Amino acid sequence: MSKKFNKFLLTIVAVLSVSLVAGCSGNKAVVTMKGGKITQEQLYQKMKKSQAGQQALQQMIISQALKDQYGKDVSDKQVNKEYNQYKDKYGSQFDSLLQQNGMDAASFKDTIRTNLLTKVAVRKETSISKSELDKQWKKYTPKVTVQHILVKDENTAKEVIKKLDDGENFTKLAKKYSTDTGTKNSGGKLPAFNNNDTSLDANFKKAALKLKQGQYTKEPVKSSYGYHIIKMDKRPSKGTLNSHKQELENQIYDSRMQDSVTMQKVISKVLKRSDISIKDNDMKNILAGYLANNKSNNNKASKSSSK
Repeated sequence: MSKKFNKFLLTIVAVLSVSLVAGCSGNKAVVTMKGGKITQEQLYQKMKKSQAGQQALQQMIISQALKDQYGKDVSDKQVNKEYNQYKDKYGSQFDSLLQQNGMDAASFKDTIRTNLLTKVAVRKETSISKSELDKQWKKYTPKVTVQHILVKDENTAKEVIKKLDDGENFTKLAKKYSTDTGTKNSGGKLPAFNNNDTSLDANFKKAALKLKQGQYTKEPVKSSYGYHIIKMDKRPSKGTLNSHKQELENQIYDSRMQDSVTMQKVISKVLKRSDISIKDNDMKNILAGYLANNKSNNNKASKSSSK
């Protein structure tokens, strides 16, 4: 959990570091010590030439452009809701995780806002074709609910399966044998999931989704946690594409958020509309990867239309 949290915060920490000095151009001391001092200007000059400093300014520009163009589409209520979800998820660890990353509640909410604004940009700057929707539908599975029994070794797993074959109750066996303390007392029941869930072990998910309602795995399923016996508790019918259209579109947009090519195109469009002028010569090319890509795409489109 904490690793995922840390990864989410890495970019914004760098942004905050630069933002402390980005507007400073004087001799006010940041550090005083025997033999001299370090000024704001010295710190700025050092940071702006570093890769981390340039990436941080790049992210600050992108965040500001997103806020300018899509700010009305993300409310404080949305930001606070997601913030509270993280707070509830990490519980007593939350404040210390923020502190470890040099953040407070306000700066973390800024990060959340930027992420939500990016999602809005992806939805507004890209469209979904019928073929993409059909493709997503083919691999779609409705959310299912399973029970599982987790044990340390394969022999114990086979022993449990034998007892199930002999007619013993799955819930009672879970309470007796399972090493998953979070689920054993509820008969090994897990939260509902589907094929797009990324929090489950791949082997576990693959084996579970093959089961029909009421079936259990006849062979132990190995994962990084041990060996599982899985039973399909509830498997709804797939239904029709139209009844799940919104969910399918959400899945496609979520996958685009993870696609670097798509994200570069989206951010390029956003930046081009922002009329950006970088005044510091040492940092004037930090957006070249986005703006050059956009210019190249426009030239191709222009040539194509002239033909």
